[in-house]
Amino acid sequence: MAAIKIAIAGVGNCASSLLQGIEYYRNNPGENLGLMHRELGGFGPEDIQVVAAFDIDVRKVDRPLHEAIFAPPNSTKTIWKDVPNLGVTVQMGPVLDGVADHMKEYHPDRTFVPAEADPVDVESVLRESGAEMLLNYMPVGSEEAARHYAEAALASGVSFINCMPVFIVSDPKFAARFTDAGIPVVGDDVKAQLGATILHRTLAKLFADRGVKIKRTYQLNTGGNTDFLNMLERSRLHSKKISKTSAVQSQLDEPLESDNIHIGPSDYVPWQEDNKICFLRLEGEGFGGVPLEIEARLSVEDSPNSAGVVIDAVRLCRIARDRGEAGPLYPVSAYFMKHPPVQIPDTCAKQLLDEFVAGTRRASEPVEVASDCDSSEDGSGL
Repeated sequence: MAAIKIAIAGVGNCASSLLQGIEYYRNNPGENLGLMHRELGGFGPEDIQVVAAFDIDVRKVDRPLHEAIFAPPNSTKTIWKDVPNLGVTVQMGPVLDGVADHMKEYHPDRTFVPAEADPVDVESVLRESGAEMLLNYMPVGSEEAARHYAEAALASGVSFINCMPVFIVSDPKFAARFTDAGIPVVGDDVKAQLGATILHRTLAKLFADRGVKIKRTYQLNTGGNTDFLNMLERSRLHSKKISKTSAVQSQLDEPLESDNIHIGPSDYVPWQEDNKICFLRLEGEGFGGVPLEIEARLSVEDSPNSAGVVIDAVRLCRIARDRGEAGPLYPVSAYFMKHPPVQIPDTCAKQLLDEFVAGTRRASEPVEVASDCDSSEDGSGL
């Protein structure tokens, strides 16, 4: 089958893990470890081909992509060190609000150093490269930059997979423009394969399904990559906190008051590098109002956790393109993103995904959870 041609905006840790992972599975064709789906619609991970890449850092711009993914400040664990020359050179993107001012105060190996180059015309590059979709890996808080790339994708007929928390696919006006243009899109804000948000959602749903009322909950995260460094500027966290909080609130019969739920990045710990540590606490009341508490600690490599999801989202988006679908892909976005256009319970979203892959449902068809999902499943897995 023809390769799935993608472009990448932001050659950071997430892009590095994705590209290394593609080569890992290409060189281990019988390996299913760590994949939710080895094959989707006839496509394997090795069928994904990068044809264009954008960044702003002096250590990456004008450098071959297979070298740039290992350049500082990238610090993710190495999955596959011998990534071949992909024939792609990283091009200068627009800076806009892509760099927080406070990051200039840190050691160069830990931050971004903008290249002294004029930004390319992203729309023209997407057209000339033959890209079918653009992955947005801009830093949290890059509202203008994210919208610039989304507009370029819209103008060039390229699908937009929005991996960061700027609300584009979940914005009804933006979504309608992609629908009218005949372009399938996925977003917003990638939900890790097994990360803090999916664990928190699962526990919250378990409480609700088993009749335990949540009184209070928090999720505190620390990490040492540039994502956490960037998020030290709290003004850039507004959409991130909304995205993560709504992902958990959506699992509850009655949303918690804002004072009783706290979810978001807590601090930057340089020596953690790409390791993310999450501390969860849920306080509830069970039978007869008797208190119940859960505390959990999760330690994960942040960027491979993202790649394990994106590698599926890309292939599902290609299936939708081949079938002529347009606009938000509802079950794909709900299963793989924190802030989709419609929040769908994970067991329901997986059921609808399976139907889409089987060809019995269109992913761009609006979802009515009450009627579209198997009511015999309570979502608890018990």
